[in-house]
Amino acid sequence: MLPQAKDYRGLPEAGRGKELSKLGLGRDMEVELRILQLPVDYREVKQRVTRIWEDLQPQLVVHVGVDPTAKAIFLEQCGKNWGYGDANIRGFHPERGVCLPDGPEVIASGVSMRAVSYRRAVVKGVEVAFSRDAGRYVCDYTYYLSLHHGNGCAALVHVPPLSPSLPASLLGKALQVIIQEMLEETEKARSQRLVHRKLSLCDSRQGEPTGRLLL
Repeated sequence: MLPQAKDYRGLPEAGRGKELSKLGLGRDMEVELRILQLPVDYREVKQRVTRIWEDLQPQLVVHVGVDPTAKAIFLEQCGKNWGYGDANIRGFHPERGVCLPDGPEVIASGVSMRAVSYRRAVVKGVEVAFSRDAGRYVCDYTYYLSLHHGNGCAALVHVPPLSPSLPASLLGKALQVIIQEMLEETEKARSQRLVHRKLSLCDSRQGEPTGRLLL
């Protein structure tokens, strides 16, 4: 059973959130789905992302942002700390163009976006691709901060604008399937960490061979 706290945020338009709310996560997943919206504002994003991780303590946070030029859904593997020189809608950009002055240059998600994107059983008619560069604007800024606060338990999905070929209902279904796969990847990574911890524990106890360990 998956932990109950799941947070899905950053929806670019209300239609996407409504569609995903109606669909849920499917597959009888024991997961609470919460949908929130964030403003395109560096300062407010920084405050809200911090509160989300401190107050809700989600298992996974999935951010969704619109890329007006995109022809496919892009799953972003990592967030970058520097290069935020473009002002947001209120004319503000981070001091010195960085998310966290002492933070690492790049933080990667614990979810293998390549693995998720390769599972082509997503939704017929929707292309899903893998990316390692989310650009340098509020989406990437939000992602980096979320990865930092969540120890890598975050994801960023860039989606194309809604169109006759990609209505909200189809995009909602695609996001549902993508998030299902991300949750499975998260659970797989968590299980692997538990294995490594137990293997290390066995190594330290009376020289027990690690090959005997079973979960």
